[in-house]
Amino acid sequence: MKRLLILTVLAGSTLLTSATEITHSFLGVGKANQATIIGEDGNVTWKADFPASDGWVLPNGNVLLALYKCEGFPNGGAVEIERSTKKVLFRYVGQQKETSAVEKLANGNYLVTELGPKPQVVEVNSNGKVIKTTPLACQKKNAHMQTRMLRQLPNGNYLAPHLFDFVVNEYEPVTGKVLKSFPTDDRGREKKDWPFTAIRLANGNMLIGCTNGNRVIEIDADGKIVWRVNNDDLGEELIRDACGVQRLPNGNTVITSYYAKGDQVNLIEVSREKKVVWRYSGSKHGYHHFQILTTNGKPIEGKPMR
Repeated sequence: MKRLLILTVLAGSTLLTSATEITHSFLGVGKANQATIIGEDGNVTWKADFPASDGWVLPNGNVLLALYKCEGFPNGGAVEIERSTKKVLFRYVGQQKETSAVEKLANGNYLVTELGPKPQVVEVNSNGKVIKTTPLACQKKNAHMQTRMLRQLPNGNYLAPHLFDFVVNEYEPVTGKVLKSFPTDDRGREKKDWPFTAIRLANGNMLIGCTNGNRVIEIDADGKIVWRVNNDDLGEELIRDACGVQRLPNGNTVITSYYAKGDQVNLIEVSREKKVVWRYSGSKHGYHHFQILTTNGKPIEGKPMR
């Protein structure tokens, strides 16, 4: 990996100063890549043979995955895996056509997003028993494009990006009532700004990955775009299907390119000034989503904003 250089012009002379190289370890998930942990040296340090659409490294070190259709999971599902032994500690078999997202809740239960004729959020206990279901208000013609990285907010509500509906909805979890809607078709639907990931930030704003639109936007509580980044800003084609995004504690944003193939860049870290400060291109296939685990040897503090 090339080191970053800062070019400083001072008193008519040019000074080259070596900056600290940024390195990350991360969990990456995808249908082709399955679930892998990549170390800061770029090498695979752990892998699970499950095709996964969403995943987390939990505080206890276990790995939680939402699964595509695979053996034992004809409609997808979710598993929690002990990392050292790869023993499956929790499993849930999906009841709809597809499973797109999973999250472990503070009460120990699991939040699973199911796609199909009746798109819904399912809260499941550690034994795999369904505790509660919440319907989702989205199109039903294309199950795969109903919703992706659904998350529970600190207030208990659900935040769901609905791709073909061009909207992020906030739901009341008991009734499924839509409390707020945030459209993403400000450029016209022909741009295919399908929302894939929607993250409520600490300041109340929302960070949204707009898949085929190849852009990431940050909106305020009224839906106004306050920051955005696309390939024009970067000066090169680095964003190829902006699926997963994560906001780091330093304010930078990491973006995955799901359509990346061969030697193309899989992940980039972009500053608020829209400068690329880190990139990873070690995988032959793109990641659906990811979780940055460490930066320069230090763990990411708190719950990751992804």
